[in-house]
Amino acid sequence: MQTVAQGIRNDWAPFLESELQKPYARSLQAFLEEEMANHDVCPTPGDWFRAFRETAVADVNVVIIGQDPYFNGEAMGLSFSVKEGYKLTPSVRNILKEVTGENDVSPYTGNLEGWATQGVFLLNTCLTTRRGEAGAHSKQGWETFSDSVIAHLNGQNRPIVYLAWGKWAHKVTEKVDNPQHHVIKTSHPSPLGATKAGKDFSAFKGSACFNMANDKLTAKGLAPIDWTGTLQRKNESLF
Repeated sequence: MQTVAQGIRNDWAPFLESELQKPYARSLQAFLEEEMANHDVCPTPGDWFRAFRETAVADVNVVIIGQDPYFNGEAMGLSFSVKEGYKLTPSVRNILKEVTGENDVSPYTGNLEGWATQGVFLLNTCLTTRRGEAGAHSKQGWETFSDSVIAHLNGQNRPIVYLAWGKWAHKVTEKVDNPQHHVIKTSHPSPLGATKAGKDFSAFKGSACFNMANDKLTAKGLAPIDWTGTLQRKNESLF
């Protein structure tokens, strides 16, 4: 795990170097080594810290929080993002419908890397899981790590918008108290939750959360995210 993270050359590097030396991280590394020896792990190790590689701390202006990676090979180290060549997951299908306003999103690959390159930090609270098994690596240390990541971002003295989809993400963002930061809460984009509102959050479907995030950014003098123009279509390169 530490070796993989050493490939991060941007301003996340000091944080990662310090955090991954802590006792909980060393225990997590031992667990992952055993998992790698006995099981297939998703995503592949080179993608475990991809979100950190793609979006430097200084560039983060939006954070989208997922729970753990897809477990059938689709995972690419960016929350909710799907590797080209795999079927759209139900959640990313609803995300694409909401952000594009299109009902037929089959032309898209589900690769959200174009968001990451604009400053959208696509963080899963667990960075790995066992192939074929959701949540297999929960409560092994990743949640402690992601809490530290959010705390580190919370300490950045500039505007950041958090898109918190579902109760898990709501809980993760509870400690975001920087007055320059703003949390937008909706239900989860999965088919089970996309249309369900709560007392303090709207349903994901029809929430206009992407427009709301851009409104918050532009109000602070920051450039909006091009949410749709950077989506990858099948058989087209992102860049």
